[in-house]
Amino acid sequence: MSDVYDMHIDTDVTVQLSDCNREDAQAVFDVLDSVYELEDMTAPGPAASTAPTPTVWMATFDTAGGRREDARPVPLSAMVGAVLTGGYHAVDEVEKTLAASFDIQSLQSVSGDQETEARLLLASR
Repeated sequence: MSDVYDMHIDTDVTVQLSDCNREDAQAVFDVLDSVYELEDMTAPGPAASTAPTPTVWMATFDTAGGRREDARPVPLSAMVGAVLTGGYHAVDEVEKTLAASFDIQSLQSVSGDQETEARLLLASR
């Protein structure tokens, strides 16, 4: 295993957003990007006039790095489904950050040997 992989295995969280529009996905990712370092993202970019809208937006954040700005309430136009996947502590940190900006409802948690997956519904406060 490489040293880079070892350094981030417990701090990276993959965030998948579904059942939402581009603006709501960007709002959620902006909150996380203000606190953590963005590692990788399938960006909610400009609208394509003829292409279908993606149903899942995805980004990976490193919870060990970033600017650590204070989270603030952010409006959403509708509820957003979120799946957080990563190390136990890192997923817990991201869930707390999301709870500072959105009302969250925990739907399910699936735990493995070294990773956990949390399914949430996010709504405006």
